[in-house]
Amino acid sequence: MPSDPSGKAVIVAGPTASGKSALALGIAREVGGVVINADSMQVYDGLRVLTARPSPDDEARVPHRLYGVLSPREACSAGRWRQMAVEALGDAWRAGLLPVVVGGTGLYLGALMTGLSPIPEIPADIRRDTRERFARLGNEAFHAALTELDPVMAARLHPGNSQRLMRAYEVMIATGRSQADWQADPPAEPAPARFLTILADPPRDELYARCDARFAAMVAGGALDEVRALTSLGLDPALPAMRALGVAELADCLAGRLTLEEAVVSGCQATRRYAKRQTTWFRHQMSPDYRCVTKFSESLEQGIIANIRQFLLTTTD
Repeated sequence: MPSDPSGKAVIVAGPTASGKSALALGIAREVGGVVINADSMQVYDGLRVLTARPSPDDEARVPHRLYGVLSPREACSAGRWRQMAVEALGDAWRAGLLPVVVGGTGLYLGALMTGLSPIPEIPADIRRDTRERFARLGNEAFHAALTELDPVMAARLHPGNSQRLMRAYEVMIATGRSQADWQADPPAEPAPARFLTILADPPRDELYARCDARFAAMVAGGALDEVRALTSLGLDPALPAMRALGVAELADCLAGRLTLEEAVVSGCQATRRYAKRQTTWFRHQMSPDYRCVTKFSESLEQGIIANIRQFLLTTTD
């Protein structure tokens, strides 16, 4: 590469099934980069098919980092991912490679680009007690309990958002202060990098069609076997890996509660709803340098690579 990538990184963001992984791979191949995962489910081992992780062939074409690096028995937080990502950025720069960070987890990307609110680490016993209480009460009753403890956060959260409910509850228990108050504090410093941001943002109808096609392809490609292996571990249902898209639906199919056809229909619906939430987040929380609304090959022809090469030639203040 004729220019020095040190201190610079490209962010490729977008909802599930938007084509961002192919775009990130193409960028990394063209400019000499390393692809760094920013998807909260692709960090877990054993879920390659179900999370649409890049194939082994794709991972062999350019270096890939932070894919399948954690056991599904673990819970990866935005703070933990940010620490790993900052280390991966440094490794890439030392190797003379451009970091290409790709994912659809807005919280992770925000943690890298703008920093995290300074919420202290939650003690392990409080995290465990919170999850045990959630398992006993269920979503609705737990939401009611959070309303008594922290009405501000409870009003912001849907009863179905179990991860966020438990997070708000444990923060209040551990610190005596609402997560809303912590979030209002000045965030920690962003990662030491200059970012060029690209948003993969296809039209809604096209995106939903991709969601449906991909979920069906996952089932055909071995997702049922992955879910069978995952559920055989006897993990806490509140662990993030157990809440990956499609796990609940395909587990119900394996248990005989749904037919395969019903599970696919339900999984497609869940995927489309998730993609809609992601799209809303990115459109309100991200002002990309480049918005990609067409297919990957067309986007390259329209100048993404040229823009990145120019970005690499600019000096850092």
